[in-house]
Amino acid sequence: MAEPLIELRGIRKQFGGNLVLDQADVTVYRGEALAIIGPSGTGKSTVLRLIAGLIAPDEGEIFVDGKRRKGLIEDEPDSIHVGMVFQQAALFDSLTVGENVGFLLHQHSRLSRRQIRELVDHRLEMVGLAGIRDRYPAELSGGMRKRVSFARAVMANPNKPDDAPDVLLYDEPTAGLDPIASTVIEDLVRHLQNSQQGCQSYVMVTHQESTIRRTADRVLFLHRGKVQWEGKTHELDTTDSPLIRQFFSGSVEGPIQVLG
Repeated sequence: MAEPLIELRGIRKQFGGNLVLDQADVTVYRGEALAIIGPSGTGKSTVLRLIAGLIAPDEGEIFVDGKRRKGLIEDEPDSIHVGMVFQQAALFDSLTVGENVGFLLHQHSRLSRRQIRELVDHRLEMVGLAGIRDRYPAELSGGMRKRVSFARAVMANPNKPDDAPDVLLYDEPTAGLDPIASTVIEDLVRHLQNSQQGCQSYVMVTHQESTIRRTADRVLFLHRGKVQWEGKTHELDTTDSPLIRQFFSGSVEGPIQVLG
């Protein structure tokens, strides 16, 4: 087994009267593609926010590259860089595609505009969107906007290679897309994992079976605040877990209660 990159140990997280995570343990290994699945409202996106350091657990510990994190990411930066691809792409509507992709370089580097433009063009080419640098997000389809957000997530300052993401977090990257657009995004996720300018480790929250099977090496099933099942993706077909069987069959009968 590869070395742990991120570990969540005994995590408890509550929002108001809603206990979302209850002594949950999650490990992300270096170089793996991990999918977190489960019914809606079971804390999957909360796990991503905890990994990213955007929120802190009420109880439990988070270890990043073997070092215990104290507080939020803004309190003390981690030794690794975490990139995030949001479900709705989260692009700035008033900025062009190029300005969105190169936003952090414009804000936090001394690179010239020409250098940033070249880096932006290269990242857009990586995600199959060459030649759209001067368009605005409103001019793009949903799938194109998501690919732009991927280009932004893997953007890095060549003068500071340590700033390149060590792990990417994908929150429902294929939600709302038709099957063909979903396949394009799924292929892109794997392409970025295998690219020298991409990121070899990622965690993905998704409900879509095709996305799980095409992009994940290992799967965690969250339910009632805990990891109830984990295994390799191909083991989904042979497990006797009633949770997994009900989830993929879409049946209303089983241990997963359906809210009426």
